[in-house]
Amino acid sequence: MKRFAHLAIASLATLLMAAPASAIEYRSVSRHAILFDAPSTGARPLFILAPGTPVEVVVESGAWVRVRDASGGMNWLEGVALTPQRTLMVTAERATVRSAPDHGAAITFEARRDVVLDLLAPPQAGWAHVRHRDGQTGYVRITEVWGL
Repeated sequence: MKRFAHLAIASLATLLMAAPASAIEYRSVSRHAILFDAPSTGARPLFILAPGTPVEVVVESGAWVRVRDASGGMNWLEGVALTPQRTLMVTAERATVRSAPDHGAAITFEARRDVVLDLLAPPQAGWAHVRHRDGQTGYVRITEVWGL
């Protein structure tokens, strides 16, 4: 029995090492998209995501994608409703967007919880370069947004 346990553990370790490493992938909703409880238009529709909403891609199955939203909920939507354009959702009560990636930089604007911002460049040193839909740009702390 002990030998079997060692073999099982060794086999599992081999499988885990052989599995490809995958990074977390985020995309944004390109148009109003219905979330379903299963990968089918015949499944139960749950709610609608607004254009620009960021989602984490969990798994792709044919034309369907299982996604996680900012609240942690996981549901299915049709893959054609997604775009690789990246957006972030403000999770802080009020996120301060600054003119430079520095706590002492001038405040450009503030964004309230659930506001969607366009991601302009990959985050660096804890800051993300973003644009508000009205055109204002600046840097927000990555701890104040979701979608990275």
